[in-house]
Amino acid sequence: MRPTGALHLGNYHGALKNWTELQYQYECYFFIADIHALTTGYEDTRQLEDNVWEVVIDWLAAGLNPAAATMFIQSRVPEHSELHLLLSMITPLGWLERVPTYKDQQEQLKDKDLATYGFLGYPLLQAADILLYKAAYVPVGEDQVAHVEITREVARRFNHVYGREPDFETKVEKAIKSLGSRNGTRYKELRRVYQEEGNQEAIATARAMLEGNARLTVADRERLLGYLEGTGRSILVEPDVLLTATPKVPGLDGRKMSKSYGNAIGLREDPDSVAKKLKTMQTDPARARRTDPGDPDKCPVWDLHKIYSDADTQAWVQQGCRTAGIGCLDCKKRVTDVIVAEITAIRARAKEFEENRDLVRGIIAEGNEKARDVARQTLEEVHTAMGMNYR
Repeated sequence: MRPTGALHLGNYHGALKNWTELQYQYECYFFIADIHALTTGYEDTRQLEDNVWEVVIDWLAAGLNPAAATMFIQSRVPEHSELHLLLSMITPLGWLERVPTYKDQQEQLKDKDLATYGFLGYPLLQAADILLYKAAYVPVGEDQVAHVEITREVARRFNHVYGREPDFETKVEKAIKSLGSRNGTRYKELRRVYQEEGNQEAIATARAMLEGNARLTVADRERLLGYLEGTGRSILVEPDVLLTATPKVPGLDGRKMSKSYGNAIGLREDPDSVAKKLKTMQTDPARARRTDPGDPDKCPVWDLHKIYSDADTQAWVQQGCRTAGIGCLDCKKRVTDVIVAEITAIRARAKEFEENRDLVRGIIAEGNEKARDVARQTLEEVHTAMGMNYR
């Protein structure tokens, strides 16, 4: 996440809540994208440091567990910047210009000077962020799929340019023999099925077979992965998308919740302030009077009920709103109570970290080192592939 200030309910339900579940299912890396924050906010960095620590506290209060996941700050792992630079040498300009969000954001942020390489190149920095950790999956909503796809393309191009070592096919044949007779035959058949038919199940089976084979060296495993996919040695891993449900979290004015719109509810906001804001939240304009029936599907408060309320409460809202059996304040009160309870719990968990900044800094320092250990290893392989290991 970019550190643009304290998080709000849109950030929580759009990504963070899902992360707290994923951390116990996968080996996860979560980082504060402070370099990415400069792509649109380079002219004023006075709040950057405070924003970074506020986001970390929000993460911890929301349930990210440093014992289960690695949390770090992007700029404290300089390998992100170096891999970004090296990848920029082989990435065609047109790939970056065609990313859907490039022109969209330029249009939305007309008041900012975004004619910079940093803004154009941020998808490539995202690619470096992912490829450094050889990520199998990237948890994103549908609107971010294009960014993962360009990462796959960059990895594929890198492997094609630098993975063709001398005598590649000879080394592949030798590696196949290391699999044993039965697995070697099976590998060749799975490769044929994948390359001739594009069968994803075949490539997944082959990858699993290679990952689980203790006879293979790291280099041979990468050669066989690359040969399987029709490239050279697989130095950088193409990630897959892990599509995540992102519920619509409405702001107080009915638009998407966003700090820039001034319609957000903070993750650690004062409960009285939250209740006051929700009381004035926009509702179905057809309900000008208490006795007018409404349509929940046209009311942003209903979107909050879909996130927070149980089936009985949702049925009560649908029936009461459509028949004017309940007023808008009655409807808001039910969901307000649940939201306030959630925020109150998050505020209580945050208090420990707010009062012990050394603990927070220690968690991030440890995460920085863990991330750097992995990033250094990947960059070492990149240097070797590019002929940049000088001995």
